[in-house]
Parts: sequence; C-alpha cells; structure tokens
Amino acid sequence: MVDPAHARVLLVGAGGLGSPAALQLAAAGVGTLALADPDAVDLSNLQRQVLHRTRDVGRPKVESARDRLAALAPAARIDARPIRLAAADAAQAFAGFDVVIDGSDNFATKYALNAASLASGVPWIFGGILRFAGQLMTVLPRRSACYRCLFRDPPPPGCVASCAEAGVLGAVAGVIGSLQALEALKLLRGAPALATDRLLLYDALAGTLRTLRVRRSPECPDCGRFS
Repeated sequence: MVDPAHARVLLVGAGGLGSPAALQLAAAGVGTLALADPDAVDLSNLQRQVLHRTRDVGRPKVESARDRLAALAPAARIDARPIRLAAADAAQAFAGFDVVIDGSDNFATKYALNAASLASGVPWIFGGILRFAGQLMTVLPRRSACYRCLFRDPPPPGCVASCAEAGVLGAVAGVIGSLQALEALKLLRGAPALATDRLLLYDALAGTLRTLRVRRSPECPDCGRFS
C-alpha cells in the first residue's frame, strides 16, 4: 500500500489515454507524475487529448501537459520526458515507479512495456482504444496473466488500423483513461478486485462493459519463464 501523496506513476504517452489518466491522478493527489512522449501537440488530436489546448499546438506534449498538471496540482512533481520508450531502455525507465500506465498507440511500445514490467517487477495498466471500443487490463508481473498471455505476437504490419486511420471517439478515450487512473489508485491503496487475469471490453455504442477471462500461460514468451 502506497500513500498517493508519496506515489510515483509513469505515464507512457500524453495523448488520448494519458490525458484523462494524468488529470485524474493529479487531482487525486499523486505526488509524482512522469510523462514520456516524444510528440508535439497537433490540432487534429485535441478532440481526445484533453490535457492540451489550441494555444499549445506545436509545443512538445510533455511540456504542455506539465504546465496543465502543475496548474491543477501545484504540490505534485511533474517529470516531463520528451522521449519514445524503446524496448532496450524500458526496464530501466520503470525503476523507482510504483505503477506504469500505458497511453501508447502502437504495438511495439505495448510489448516493450510488458517485457519491462516483468523484468523490473513494476505493475502496468494496458489500455487500448479504436472507434467506439476500448480495452483495459492490469498486469501484476509474475503473479497475473501478462499482455503476451493474451496477445502472444503483434499483428502483421497494416493488419490493424491506427487511431489516425480508423478514428476514435474522444469520450471513449476519456472512459478508458479514467479507468486506468482508477486502477492505478486502487493498486496503490491495496484495494481488491483489480482488472487482473481479465480483459475489460468497453463498447460505447452498446453501452456495455464486459470481461474476458485471461489465464497465465506457462508457454508465454514473456512471463512463462517466471512460472
């Protein structure tokens, strides 16, 4: 159990998912928020990237996010990192954090986060959105099913459309990002019933939230070696 005021949370991505997650965590009193994102604010993304405003267009996302979060929670320490987390340095980047929130928009980063979580022992909260749908799962390394227990291998290039290609409803990003923040706060406080060993599936059109059970696989390329 960690007091949120002394907690350290890393958010990978300051866009559609990272925006609502960061705002909720800052408002909840989390002491340190680190944001890793190499991109700049783009006007076309503002409908879902609610950390940023029109006047921030062209600025690095992490700088825009730092200013907005500092105004909301002056006591919080905001660590802006204008970097893309790569597989080679992800485990080192996890060091010292209590939990990592996935706000990435590509499979390579998600697989890197999963491997880094298992190597470092730091939990991470996966999130994904596309059109009117969202997904979420919490990974407790070496204890619960991991991302590769569910999605063993990344899809072939071009097989899955990106948010830019297929579109995403901003409110869906708000729902999933807020649920990720809620999972992080529950994890910090030692609350039961985390979204572990199950994938939460949100369908905004149908107005449903259902779960898919996920079993930890001894044949998983990532966590199977820790069985």
